Amino acid sequence: MEPQRNLHDAAHLRVLAHPTRLRLLGLLRRLGPQTAASLAEHVDEAPGTLSYHLSKLAAAELIEQDPRPDSDRRERWWRASQEQTVWDDADFASDPEKFRVAKDYYRILGQHYARQYEAYVESMPQLDRVWVDGAVGSDRRLRLTAEQLHELRDDFHALEEKWAGISADHSAGDGAEEIFLLMQAYRSAT
Repeated sequence: MEPQRNLHDAAHLRVLAHPTRLRLLGLLRRLGPQTAASLAEHVDEAPGTLSYHLSKLAAAELIEQDPRPDSDRRERWWRASQEQTVWDDADFASDPEKFRVAKDYYRILGQHYARQYEAYVESMPQLDRVWVDGAVGSDRRLRLTAEQLHELRDDFHALEEKWAGISADHSAGDGAEEIFLLMQAYRSAT
């Protein structure tokens, strides 16, 4: 699997601008290779519908078939093609067609993040206190130049890479749990 894919094409971003496809891509990255039937256990849709969405993701080269020599040939296994999908906001903002697609994608992505946070909040009473104490949430308004915003972004990426390396050293059952990390910094619109 490649580390990341940079989207430049509005058609490929349009494929991701669908809640089910966004969820399927995330599940394939988290769970590893899956079939439409196994993904249906996590997504409340029929395997046939999921197969359609998986074919759209494959056409955009976001996922690929995962050949399994020991599986039934009628059964299609899928895997994510990259660990991350990235894009250039400035590239999409400067092109009216790309911007229309990007707005839909950002809206769906924001809803996806909100659902993940809501699920965490609902799970808090069942979590060991050490996990809740370790969580972090913050928002702050800063006054920075554009160059300083770039530096902040680079610092975030370096910090993310540090912890991604530490994460890669863990395996199931060693006391480590999956952590969702979301970083955002942008010029305030208000």
